[in-house]
Amino acid sequence: MNDCEYCNLKFEEQRIVLENEYCLYLQLLKPEIEGSGIIIPKAHRETVFDLTEEEWRHTYLLLHETKKVIDKEFGPDGYNVGWNSGTVAGQHIFHAHLHVIPRFADEPFAGKGIRNWFKSKENRRPNYDFENSNIDSKSSP
Repeated sequence: MNDCEYCNLKFEEQRIVLENEYCLYLQLLKPEIEGSGIIIPKAHRETVFDLTEEEWRHTYLLLHETKKVIDKEFGPDGYNVGWNSGTVAGQHIFHAHLHVIPRFADEPFAGKGIRNWFKSKENRRPNYDFENSNIDSKSSP
């Protein structure tokens, strides 16, 4: 992809900290939260759903190596790890990337996880009747 930011890294905002045969871990140079970064496949894959089995396996392996590096360098109290897939889900760069965000107890939003925003009433779809939905939360699939 000629115009993909992650296929054509310029290293102005991030640095490669770790890599394996299939993936890179890029740490942001000026992150909002220290130690934050992303794991990306080396091959262009638009979303997480486009990864190959090998890319999944190597993402998993790199995630565990990444945690060791962040734990040693920054000593976080927790982590948020997640993918955005598609415009509506917040994906802005269409090259799959796994966010790895260390979290610290002294942050103003400590304790607010990635589900916080969609659990709020303000984010409910206009025509969705949550109270009268026919989803039985106690049944299993």
